[in-house]
Amino acid sequence: MTVSATATAPAVLAGREGARWFSANPDKAWAEKFFLAYTPIWMAAFGFYQRSRIGDRFGDVGNLLAVLAIFAPVWLGPALLYDARAAGLRWFETYWFKFNVWILIFSAIGSYFLSEYFFDVMGMVYNYPHLHWTFDSALLGSGKQALPIIMYPSAHYFFVTYHTTAVVILRRVRTSPLGRLPLAVALAVAAAAWFWAWAEIRLTTDPSIADQFRYEDMAWALRWGAVFYATSS
Repeated sequence: MTVSATATAPAVLAGREGARWFSANPDKAWAEKFFLAYTPIWMAAFGFYQRSRIGDRFGDVGNLLAVLAIFAPVWLGPALLYDARAAGLRWFETYWFKFNVWILIFSAIGSYFLSEYFFDVMGMVYNYPHLHWTFDSALLGSGKQALPIIMYPSAHYFFVTYHTTAVVILRRVRTSPLGRLPLAVALAVAAAAWFWAWAEIRLTTDPSIADQFRYEDMAWALRWGAVFYATSS
């Protein structure tokens, strides 16, 4: 009797090493830990930037510099702290660099195209009269709203956290006995995606900034908008 190696891989892995959160590859594990460690820092910085409305005093340049200050450590932190040579890698071969490049591409495409879905379907409202630098698709959506340039670097650090969390959770499930159940793996992916979609909608909105950023129907956005957002993230 033969058994499929592919089908039993998660179970065998769990039996040999036990369920784990981080990668068995030290290079990848270091990056995952760094991105997760930076998450509360960028959240606090972005929360202060948004809720304090300090950006109201600045124009396009000032606001772009503010979000770039939060964006930069995602790249500079690993570049300065991680010894790639000790791992036998060149800097562009490291996981942290390749992951950042992928998220940069993914978040840019999402921001450029899918923001139109947020505007026209989910009822997201942007109103930043002090910002004039915008960049979004002219061929999708109604075009009634435009996406400020500052949302591009902001989306990057959001999605670094979302995707790192999803990878870590999925690995934990796949290396546990639950990894033998395809439904459990699928549910883990869905739960991670939905959680961050819901959390972003809920935590980035507040009555104090409703004149700048809000959802026209918050209850609908949380109930159904988060579901559709999760499918794209």
